[in-house]
Amino acid sequence: MITLACHTGIGPKAEGYALVARDNFSARYDLDRRRGIFSRPGHVLAGRSYRDKILVMNTVKGGVATAWMLYAMKRSGVCPRAFLFNTANAIMAQGAALADLALCDRFAGGDITELVRDGDHLVVDPARGLVRVTNRS
Repeated sequence: MITLACHTGIGPKAEGYALVARDNFSARYDLDRRRGIFSRPGHVLAGRSYRDKILVMNTVKGGVATAWMLYAMKRSGVCPRAFLFNTANAIMAQGAALADLALCDRFAGGDITELVRDGDHLVVDPARGLVRVTNRS
């Protein structure tokens, strides 16, 4: 088991499989929120499902629409289980808090998109600022 320390996060403890990309994230422009897939053709994860995954990405892009989009995604049941970023912004943090989704950023060990592999099983504990890799892909 690998334990990664980060800044104290937001939201409940979460567990699931990582979906990793060294790309940025926009809830508004990158996602098909009905089908649960990355839909922007230029995105590294285009066509892949984010539903019930732990998204591991570089940083956040986008603006104020993020909060209500994350909330709507959570209510519909078509959403990730958690978000891990190298850096997040205040708008993403507000959206995660509103939707009651786990979010962590600023990892002590380096670039989170290199520390976690696509398909790794993770346990995210935002309150403790810890992410555990319990099974490597």
